Amino acid sequence: MNIQIKAYREPDGVTLLRIDAAGIAEARLHVESQGYRVIAAQRQWALPTLGRIGGGRQRFSVALFTQELVALLEAGMSLVETVEILSRKSRQSDTARILTELTRQLREGRSFSRALDGIPGAFPSLYIATVKSSERTGNLVEALRRYLAYHDQLHAVRDKVISASVYPILLMAVGLLVVFFLMGYVVPRFAHVYEDLGNKLPWMSRVLMNWGQFVSEYAWWVLAVVMLLVSIIVYAATRPSVRAKVMQSLWRLPSIGEHMRIYQLARFTRTVAMLLNGGVPLVTALDMADDLLRQPALRDGLQQASREVREGRTVSDAFGRHGLATEVGMRMLVVGERSGNLGEMMDRIAKVYDDEIARAVEWFSRLLEPLLMVAIGLVIGFVVLLMYMPIFELATSIQ
Repeated sequence: MNIQIKAYREPDGVTLLRIDAAGIAEARLHVESQGYRVIAAQRQWALPTLGRIGGGRQRFSVALFTQELVALLEAGMSLVETVEILSRKSRQSDTARILTELTRQLREGRSFSRALDGIPGAFPSLYIATVKSSERTGNLVEALRRYLAYHDQLHAVRDKVISASVYPILLMAVGLLVVFFLMGYVVPRFAHVYEDLGNKLPWMSRVLMNWGQFVSEYAWWVLAVVMLLVSIIVYAATRPSVRAKVMQSLWRLPSIGEHMRIYQLARFTRTVAMLLNGGVPLVTALDMADDLLRQPALRDGLQQASREVREGRTVSDAFGRHGLATEVGMRMLVVGERSGNLGEMMDRIAKVYDDEIARAVEWFSRLLEPLLMVAIGLVIGFVVLLMYMPIFELATSIQ
């Protein structure tokens, strides 16, 4: 949800901020944590868009900015000069505005992490923490490379899921279009041909022909109802409450819920590993990665595990008690604690989780595609059979 906030902070004065958050309260807390005093806040409603097609809302790409920043820094340019060049060459208004503000703060003498933190909603907290940890060691390029590797690994499984779902979605769309064409165009014309037969038709064919006559007489009303239903479904899909209920239903499914849990644990574990490798303390890393756990049970378990780690309990014990690691992951955590290299071991655990999710996605896609083809073929074949059944019976009677 896009929240527009008018806020005040010395010495910036009154500033208009746009933040992506779950609600106004969350956005206000985020802005106030940056030292702003909120004057007004309101939601900005927008129609959902697919990427940037059709003039969609522009978004600032942190990954692209980081790639360009690393390339120019390795070429020997200073940080301020690099950001200024990127702001001048940007053709997108949002990106240019963010980089211009970043350049201004850097020229005022602020550190890079403070300058990033001074632009609410533009850079994730993990990115700011990575830069801040690099300022202690003086190796900014290495820290940015580590974040890029983390970003690529974090999105690798998601990209596999998206690519595996393209063909089933396309297959379902084509099948539905064929069914709609048969029910909305072909069946009404067959109904006119069979209307003289009346009760001589088989009862299932009669039901189909009655539907065809209804569509033929009230075509515009049927189209309006279909469009209304599609609009309601699209609107419901954009509501956070509806999505939350759907996710809760999926969590309860035995196999799907378990793989969704492992997917979230993979993202969480990889994030904590990246922060630990960057020099962030363990308890701080656990608190920063809290937003990656969407399931309420996992989030509650993380809060309890974080409290136990503060009290001196080992990470493997705390994670195992509260479901934040699988059996394999718990054993690997024990090895990481004994070797003193917990960050690297958590990175390996995330790789194990990613491989498990990738295998599940591949197996599911191979099973789903033929099942969809069979189901769509049966539906289309059943409709065609009902349309031609009177002709078959007529041919039988003639013989």
